Amino acid sequence: MNTIGRCFTLAAASAAVLLAGCTSPETRIKNNPEIFAQLTPQEQTLVKSGQVGVGFTPQAVKLALGDPDRITVRTDGKGQTQIWHYLETVYYDGAYLYGGPYWGGWGHRHWGGLWGPAPYPIGPVQTYDRFRVEFRDGKVFAISQDFGT
Repeated sequence: MNTIGRCFTLAAASAAVLLAGCTSPETRIKNNPEIFAQLTPQEQTLVKSGQVGVGFTPQAVKLALGDPDRITVRTDGKGQTQIWHYLETVYYDGAYLYGGPYWGGWGHRHWGGLWGPAPYPIGPVQTYDRFRVEFRDGKVFAISQDFGT
């Protein structure tokens, strides 16, 4: 196999690994039909559309939204609350910085075998809770959604 063929195979394998982590409610339902069957018709409709409701169990939330990015626990006078965080990172608005020869000014540099402006995307600007799902006594009692800035 030539070098180009190896690179293509490696790229395809890498893409398959990355995409394996991206699942939809449909895929999660297909992989967990017994959990889905235990939900009420109203809950099933919400799960199919990737939404959650008050009273959902953790299993139903996982069917709708997938595994949380982070879990925290808060303790107050009413007991413990488990909070599932579904994070989103917002990047700069799509503009690129064009680095000069000293990574500072504007200008041209050798990039990708060509001379010309080299785009350098700006890193993450903000990571925030896109969804927060709060559980008490094994059921959802609060849901927060942030639409970003």
